Amino acid sequence: MKTTVLTLKEQKQKGDKITMLTAYDYSTAKIMDEAGIECLLVGDSLGMVILGYDSTIPVTMADMLHHTKAVARGAKNALVVADMPFMSYQVSAEDAVRNAGRLMQEGGAQAVKLEGGREVCGQISAITRASIPVMAHLGLTPQSVNALGGYKVQAREAEAAHGLLLDALAVEEAGAFALVLECIPAKLAEWISRRLSIPTIGIGAGAGCDGQVLVYQDMLALYSDMCPKFVRRFADAGEVMRQGFRGYIDEVKAGSFPTEEHSFKMPDEVLSQVEEMSKAGKY
Repeated sequence: MKTTVLTLKEQKQKGDKITMLTAYDYSTAKIMDEAGIECLLVGDSLGMVILGYDSTIPVTMADMLHHTKAVARGAKNALVVADMPFMSYQVSAEDAVRNAGRLMQEGGAQAVKLEGGREVCGQISAITRASIPVMAHLGLTPQSVNALGGYKVQAREAEAAHGLLLDALAVEEAGAFALVLECIPAKLAEWISRRLSIPTIGIGAGAGCDGQVLVYQDMLALYSDMCPKFVRRFADAGEVMRQGFRGYIDEVKAGSFPTEEHSFKMPDEVLSQVEEMSKAGKY
């Protein structure tokens, strides 16, 4: 059954936890979809885990469109949410609507996600008025890493925690259908989740959120540049891949791959004809 924004709201009401993972390509999206993951986030985290940047800041609309198209082709049942990259919505509501529309129309996304609280409520309202569902994102917002002073846990003090609550209530009022809470204390995330009618999806925010999201390269041990504390590695796919690559190298070097099983045949008489043609000077 196809997951929609209404499905997620119903899951919150029923206490059915929402599962979300990042996806950046057709093949991976197809596997996740077949496994039953309910939401696929085409995250601007692709800048780090796919493109090798040290942050999400350099990611462009062209990057997001390229990868969103691929994921949308692989997802039949999962809700595809596309991140709005840095500076694609901050300047004006007009820019925000235009770029969100491109992610839907050209990219094939069914919703968009943007970072920020009260300062982007105008953009959230404008995008939702254009009939585009918006997922909000509070706490550690990677596009603001320079302003935040690094990748740190947010809202640990009372004033900051209260500010986060006000932001959460504001984005809900502005029309967001869901909210990502990243790197905030678990008790705060659970408390905010109870205060909101829209579902919360946590990443480094404890088990009290209405759902969870992880970068799939993290949870499968495919990205070794850094591993946040909140990540649990559910499989060591990185080591499986390394073993496969080493096995391939060994067999190619030894001449044991490819075998006859992996090769195509030609009748001996045809090859003899080719040899005769070559001797006769026919090219």
